[in-house]
Amino acid sequence: MPGNLQAAPADVTAALHDVAALGGFFVLRAGGGDTGWHPVGLSYARGFTDLAETVAHRHRAPEARIGVSIAHLGHVARLWSPALACVLLHGIVLDLSRLERADDGPALRMPHPAGLRVGAPPSPALALYGQVTAHLEALAQGLRVKVAPRLLDGNAASALVEAARALLAAHPELREPLTGLTTELLNTGRLVGTGEITGPDLTFRRRSCCLYYRAPNGSKCGDCCLAG
Repeated sequence: MPGNLQAAPADVTAALHDVAALGGFFVLRAGGGDTGWHPVGLSYARGFTDLAETVAHRHRAPEARIGVSIAHLGHVARLWSPALACVLLHGIVLDLSRLERADDGPALRMPHPAGLRVGAPPSPALALYGQVTAHLEALAQGLRVKVAPRLLDGNAASALVEAARALLAAHPELREPLTGLTTELLNTGRLVGTGEITGPDLTFRRRSCCLYYRAPNGSKCGDCCLAG
C-alpha cells in the first residue's frame, strides 16, 4: 500500500488489546513468552489435523470433511475478526505473516506485533484480503481430507460477514465504512460469487454450505444456501 507507514509495535499491541474486548474470535494475542506456541504454518502443513479431529469428535461428525470445514470456519473467523476491527477502529492493517497457534487449541498470537497505518486511498481491502487469504491458501494446500474449494471460499466469506456484523453491533457508527469495506472484500479474488449481502444490517446468504447440518446435533446456519 504505497504511502502508508509501519505502525509502531506498541500501537499494534494496543489495537489488538482494544479489539479483543469485542470477545470471541476478535482475540489475537500479542507478544508474550514462546512456550506453548508454534508457527501456524506447521499446522497448515499437517492439514490442521488435530483441530479437525477434535471438532469432528465433539460434534460426532460422520464424515471427516465436516470436522475440517468447521475447524476451517473457526480459524477464518479468528483471522478476519481482529484484522477487520483493527482497520476500522485503529487504521491498522495487521501483518499476519508470522502468526503462531497455541499448541493446545485454536488460539492465535502475533509474537512480534506489526502492521501498516492506513492512510489516504487506495482502499485497504486488497492488503487486508492478501493478509488473510495467504493463510487460507496455505491451509487449503495442506488439507489431507478432500473438501470442495468453493465450500472453503464460502467459509471465508461467511466468517468475514459475521465479523463485520459483530463489529457493526458494537459500533453502529461504522455502518457506512464497514459495509463498504465488507462489500469490496466480497468482490475481491476468491470471495467473488460466494454469496451476497441481503440487508442493511449485513445479513448474508452464502452459495455453499459449511456441512454443520450433517453432524448429528448440527443445524443449518442462518446464512446457509439450504436454509428456508
